[in-house]
Amino acid sequence: MTGMEPFVEPIAGGLVGIVFDIAAKVGGGVAEVISDRRQAAQALKRYAEKYLARYGTLKLLGMQKPIKLEEIYTKVRFLDELSIRQFTSLEALERTYREGQKRRFQVQKSTFDGFSVANENQYLMVLGSPGAGKSVYLRRIGVEALKADSGGYQHRCIPVMLELKRFNSGKVDFIQTIADEFSSFGFPSSPDFAVRALEQGKLLVLLDGLDEVPRPNFNSVVDSIQNFVNQYDQNRYIASCRIASHRSTWTRFRDITIADFDDDQIYQFIRNWFSSELDRQTKTAERFWENLNGPKNAAAKELAQKPLILTFLCLVYDRTQNLPNNRAILYRKALDILLEEWAAEKRILHNQIYQGLNVDLEKVLLSEIAYNGFVKNQVFFTEQELVNQIKSFLADTVDKPAYLDGRAVLNAISEQQGVLIERAEGIYSFSDLTFQEYLTAQCIGDDSERLRILVENYLTDQRWREVFLCVSGLVRSADKLLDLVSSSTQKYIYTSKLKSLFMWADQVTSRTESDPLLPARRVVALFLALALAHAINPAFELSLAISLSLDLIKSLKLDLDLSVLLACSIDLDFSPDLYLELEKTKIFSGIDSVSLIARLKGLQARVPDSSQPDQIQQAFATRIYQTWLDALRLQRDWIELSFEETEALTNYLYACELMVECKEAAVRLSEKVWKGIEKQIIAVKPTDIT
Repeated sequence: MTGMEPFVEPIAGGLVGIVFDIAAKVGGGVAEVISDRRQAAQALKRYAEKYLARYGTLKLLGMQKPIKLEEIYTKVRFLDELSIRQFTSLEALERTYREGQKRRFQVQKSTFDGFSVANENQYLMVLGSPGAGKSVYLRRIGVEALKADSGGYQHRCIPVMLELKRFNSGKVDFIQTIADEFSSFGFPSSPDFAVRALEQGKLLVLLDGLDEVPRPNFNSVVDSIQNFVNQYDQNRYIASCRIASHRSTWTRFRDITIADFDDDQIYQFIRNWFSSELDRQTKTAERFWENLNGPKNAAAKELAQKPLILTFLCLVYDRTQNLPNNRAILYRKALDILLEEWAAEKRILHNQIYQGLNVDLEKVLLSEIAYNGFVKNQVFFTEQELVNQIKSFLADTVDKPAYLDGRAVLNAISEQQGVLIERAEGIYSFSDLTFQEYLTAQCIGDDSERLRILVENYLTDQRWREVFLCVSGLVRSADKLLDLVSSSTQKYIYTSKLKSLFMWADQVTSRTESDPLLPARRVVALFLALALAHAINPAFELSLAISLSLDLIKSLKLDLDLSVLLACSIDLDFSPDLYLELEKTKIFSGIDSVSLIARLKGLQARVPDSSQPDQIQQAFATRIYQTWLDALRLQRDWIELSFEETEALTNYLYACELMVECKEAAVRLSEKVWKGIEKQIIAVKPTDIT
């Protein structure tokens, strides 16, 4: 940010005139220092420069250098109604969340622009969860207020930022505090100037972080603020507070909740972040956005709705040009930001969450709550059941306090960290589903019994997919987990028809058992068989199995043009071109490709005219399908699957694809164990076929 000219242009009714008029009326030493408009402009310029130096940049989460606020700022939006303390039922919240079919707790029917809200309300209380962008919003409004040509903030007021965490005593002298702020920012030191500005209603007082006031001083500071606002009620005020800490006693203030980022805001933030010339040339923002929207990063995309965590994700991508395969590391860091680092970054001094309950023990408590809820398919919790779980956990902990106050622990976690959030009166959830999944995985860890339950009960339940991936990334070795998964997949191939189909896929692709691409080739053969089955009889519900087989081929990293296969799965056209593509990667072994291609070309030359009757068209299609069946040595009855067999095959393919993803996410996996697992993908022993 260079040059302050936009902030000090003398305009009618602008800030320079305000400063000069106030100084003239105060008189004394202030009038001597600011005796004309030129000196008023100079004083205002110094103020603006120092204001921007302190509040116009961001440096957090280990950034190597600060970032200018105006370069990174993304316009915030506010929800159309207060989203807390609504008297709604647990059932209604559950129903709304499930019907949304997205990883979002916040329902955004309509939103208000941040500048419009600030312009329309003289007294504004900005509410939001930790990391939602409340402080950045207040800073941005202050910067806009200094601009003579501001198109954002329309009121001519001198902004004064008061960080409430600094009020570490019960007695607060706001006049002196504002005077000190003016003085440190280049104005002549005079409480009289502050009083005169307040009396004339010329200040925009930004009260940042009501929730950050030290607990012992909270009530007295709140009383002081409200008395101060009542006394100088001609000024404009914007305060910020975490939702959980807010009490609706601020009668003058409009409470409004800052909305989570939507896709447009996330994309704009990313574009703002990666805006250097090099980033524009290499299209870093576009690549990150595409990565974030990939199917493997749905949970990371959910976390990106919070500006603080999105900042962290941008830092990660900036350093590595990728998001890590081990998502557990990513989620752990994001959770630690809320539990520990954010308070440390802001220099907020909080007491322990509860006597004897340190952060490590708190994570164990939260993981138990997350796991118990996940097993019950529960994302919302009543206050009483959380209190009961907390008390039970503390009662079973060494060095427990004499008095177990579960409600105090719940309030502290909700207010100080925002990991558990009150969604409605007496109803809580984790701030993000991702945190519940990660903590559930942490609770499972290396526990043999819980690993067994995880695989036996939830292997093909997509709700548990992220938990499997996190467990794989959390444990020291994923051998035990993947052994259990591999063994469990075999139960789905239980009919002679499915076993024959797998045996065929192995026979037509096999070269040597040491071939690293053999599992992928088997999957391609199976895909071809399923696509052929679907073409012969579209009544077979094979779409999901076909899609999963494509996902598995992609996960196994076979160098094959998947677009050719995808086209086959949508509109099957068994032309010679398809087989030529399969030949490039030597999918099949022992297939007479020359004869097959010759026959297909011969059929192509005799394609019936579109005016021919349907019976002739169908008969010709049958000849094409039979040509493929004969060439591939594939019996038609093997691919005529029942509904139950199709469902079992779909579950098998899903479990295999998940297993490969777990392998990618693992910290460590024995090569011997994985090679043994690979041999079993789309394979059965001849003795298994009866």
